[in-house]
Amino acid sequence: MKAWDQLNEQIISCQRCPRLVEHCEKVAREKRRAYADWDYWGQPVPNFGDPRARLLIVGLAPGAHGANRTGRMFTGDRSGDWLFRALHKAGFANQPHSTTAGDGLKLVDCAITAACHCAPPDNKPTTDEVYRCHPFLQQTIDQLPARVFLALGQLGWKAMLAEAKRRGWWTGKQPKFGHGAKVKLAEDRWLLGSYHPSQQNTFTGRLTEAMLDSVFRDARRLIR
Repeated sequence: MKAWDQLNEQIISCQRCPRLVEHCEKVAREKRRAYADWDYWGQPVPNFGDPRARLLIVGLAPGAHGANRTGRMFTGDRSGDWLFRALHKAGFANQPHSTTAGDGLKLVDCAITAACHCAPPDNKPTTDEVYRCHPFLQQTIDQLPARVFLALGQLGWKAMLAEAKRRGWWTGKQPKFGHGAKVKLAEDRWLLGSYHPSQQNTFTGRLTEAMLDSVFRDARRLIR
């Protein structure tokens, strides 16, 4: 637990990407009208979840008015509504909703990280920014006994594959990302893919509750 907390402290204090630091702070100052009374987090968002997790979820980046506001991954936006509802159904969360960092939500055998820990402009970090954030993903994996890695979106998929190759867990041809994609890694580890529960995907029906639930049932089965 101490090492987990120390890693999160390193993430929060990171200043490697001036563009992202400036953007997070700018959003926190200007705010969104609906959250005018909020004291925004406005800095890199740490990992969240069980430090003994066997399931690691790898997202894209904090939402400007979601995690960048609340200070907790996927908390306070519609993506989190979808994610935590599915996690609760699969037994990975103690409640199906998430609004603030102090709302009592706890993850069980599951942790959440991101390819980029700062909210980027237009939700698009640069390749260099993801590269500079990658050591945090490496350290997160080092600390967890994770056996299943679930990438939410193509950027998370690429980040996890890059790390799997670096560790020698995957040596074959680059597997194609897709919802429900499944790759067996070395030593009985697995990489799963899911469409990101963004409004762009959920509002259009590209991602449905049933589709997301199916991925977490698969994750649960592979862990067992």
